[in-house]
Amino acid sequence: MQKTMGVWFLAITMTFGFGLRSLCAQEENKPAAEDEKSKTERPVKPVHPYRVDFSISELADGKKVNIRHYSMLLTSGPWSQIKIGSRVPVAESVNSFQYLDVGTSIDCEIGEQGEDISLDIRSDFSNFSSPEDQHNPHPIVRQIKINGRTLTSSGKPAIIGTVDDPSSNRQFELEATATKLK
Repeated sequence: MQKTMGVWFLAITMTFGFGLRSLCAQEENKPAAEDEKSKTERPVKPVHPYRVDFSISELADGKKVNIRHYSMLLTSGPWSQIKIGSRVPVAESVNSFQYLDVGTSIDCEIGEQGEDISLDIRSDFSNFSSPEDQHNPHPIVRQIKINGRTLTSSGKPAIIGTVDDPSSNRQFELEATATKLK
């Protein structure tokens, strides 16, 4: 009887052991099969290059009196940046200086929303005021910031923002045109 029980115990153990091994082998193969399936179900979205043209226009009494143009090539993904200007030292104390960025900075992030193009833009334009605007011995820095997010079509200009200059009758307008290159 003990011998019969021992044979049954051995048979059950071997069957159970082989069953566990085959289950483990199936589980090991399952993630790889699921990964392959998910790769075939989710095709990689192609990346398209774009050229984004920026125009900052200065208007006086509704007429353009000055316009600056900037361009960048980019694809969807992290932020891209154009930055041009000067780092101007500003005295904090007798022997201590801090630097101030003066000039133009445009950050842009582009994405695709179906057939439309999404633009996320942060811009900062600064310069020194003219000598006739100076009312004290220290230089005055004028600054314009226009940030915006919009949807547009390839090749169509989009106005990101328009602001009035608080100290004159002038306006500043930022326009962006994204063009798909391929």
